[in-house]
Amino acid sequence: MRAFQMLYSRVHNLNLISTKYPQIHKLFKTFHSTNLRFINDSATADVSTIYDPVTGSLVTKRVPKSKHTAAVSDKDPYKLSSSDDADALKDDRSYGNAVKSNHGRSGFGVNKKKSKSKSTWVCSDCGYTDGQWWGYCRECKSAGTMKEFTEIDDGGKTSGFQVSEKIVRSWLPKGSGEAVPMRVTDVNRGINHLNWRFPLSGPFGNEVSRVLGGGLVPGSLVLIGGDPGVGKSTLMLQIAAIIAEGREIGKPAPVLYVSGEESVEQIGNRADRMEINTEELFLYSSTDIEDILGKAQVLSPRALIIDSIQTVHLMGVTGSAGGIYQVKECTAALLRFAKKTDIPVFLIGHVTKSGDIAGPRVLEHIVDAVLYMEGEQYSSHRLLRAFKNRFGSTDELGVFEMSPCGLKAVANPSEIFLSEEHSDSEVLAGLAIAVIMDGSRTFVIEIQALCAAGTSLSRQVNGVQAGRADMIISVLMKQAGLKLQSNAIFLNVVSGATLTETAGDLAVAAAICSSFLEFPIPNNVAFIGEVGLGGELRMVPKMEKRVSTVAKLGYKKCVVPILALKSLQGLDFGELEVLGCKNLKEVINTVFVQDA
Repeated sequence: MRAFQMLYSRVHNLNLISTKYPQIHKLFKTFHSTNLRFINDSATADVSTIYDPVTGSLVTKRVPKSKHTAAVSDKDPYKLSSSDDADALKDDRSYGNAVKSNHGRSGFGVNKKKSKSKSTWVCSDCGYTDGQWWGYCRECKSAGTMKEFTEIDDGGKTSGFQVSEKIVRSWLPKGSGEAVPMRVTDVNRGINHLNWRFPLSGPFGNEVSRVLGGGLVPGSLVLIGGDPGVGKSTLMLQIAAIIAEGREIGKPAPVLYVSGEESVEQIGNRADRMEINTEELFLYSSTDIEDILGKAQVLSPRALIIDSIQTVHLMGVTGSAGGIYQVKECTAALLRFAKKTDIPVFLIGHVTKSGDIAGPRVLEHIVDAVLYMEGEQYSSHRLLRAFKNRFGSTDELGVFEMSPCGLKAVANPSEIFLSEEHSDSEVLAGLAIAVIMDGSRTFVIEIQALCAAGTSLSRQVNGVQAGRADMIISVLMKQAGLKLQSNAIFLNVVSGATLTETAGDLAVAAAICSSFLEFPIPNNVAFIGEVGLGGELRMVPKMEKRVSTVAKLGYKKCVVPILALKSLQGLDFGELEVLGCKNLKEVINTVFVQDA
């Protein structure tokens, strides 16, 4: 009955119903004439019909209506009054709104603000951010590098600059005032560039200073990466000890070494094994950036070392330690701290399977210098090279050797790539010395070749580009007339080094000729030059520095392209004899001859 009342009350045009739907109109009229008394009674009472199992019949009960029940108007029994029951007609409209407004709350009637979340796609290589996924990075064009990150905005987000600014403001003098633009002449007027950097003392410190560009710059942010177990923590602990000794300033200076991976006792045990007893070296274990900067404020160190950036976090920033937002904001806080206080900060970073620094690529853009430590698994030697340096060249290279007491500088890096000398031994036929450059460092390495006749035709190369090796072998057959077709040829670079420049072409060709002709090359001869398709010898960069290195190492002869003789005229190389050749035939006729 109530449902019929509500339906009738929503019909506004009965004439339209009588025209299009006569049966429905008749039903309404019948309902109005025969049930008027029942409807009027229902205005003051509720009528319900139920089945009585005792009597087996339907029983009708009439219960007085409560004061919250709406009455039907005497003038229009199908029109509900404007009392409380009129609101019931809105139930079907308001219920959906009520559910929608209360969706996601802990209970109805609790007006709790919902946190907003924002999803972004970030490139793991360059740090480019986009609002949607494209399958590739539209900035660096790398495919499969876009990762989804969800950032929750709860109104309490903290940035790295806010944290570092809070710490720094409490540290700086109160009268420092606001920074204003300055003329470049005014900036350089009070700076002595000769003493601006503070160098690191000792042979180990000199190697590190060379890679940094001449010393450590105040307020710089340096990132050091490398494979697990290569010696990053050992390197930084030795650097911290050298800075704490303060030999360049004549007095010790405090240095704070913070580790998020090891306890203080573990770091102390490693320092004792490395015989580091510096009193001004302070160790601390923490992963909270605000706590670390607070401790640094009290100590006022000369340098701050974080091991590692992937283990620290900033309260209020989305994500866990090592996430893209955490790494970015933590680095921003340390950058702000370093620039405002002129305290250099070192960061140790993890690397991925491909050898890149873990985390967003933007991390390498924020820091001032990026150093990589490299080393073979079964070798004790370590190489430290700069891939980015705002204060120096990226061509520098540091060479170290890992020992039980830590890293030691290698005075003569070329000895790493040379085998033991056995002068004029026939069993050593197929050996040749190449001179290559890695950055600004010159290395003398040994090339080995083996030509085996009568075996299955095959070529195996280690340390030499396969395409480059095939080209040199083809040139030797075509231009020099060597019958290498029926020989299996094997090439190897000593100590696992890799030839990445063309200056080693001549040494590779000489080693193959030595093995094929079974003529050992004297161990005091070096080869420098590129081999062309016509068999000609071509110039390579920095020829003067290469020949000078060969002379310092005590070699007697150096074979170079004939064009290099012009650039080397007038230079004194001591007892070294520089031999110029036009092509491979002249090299064979000059080197592979019996002494009278």
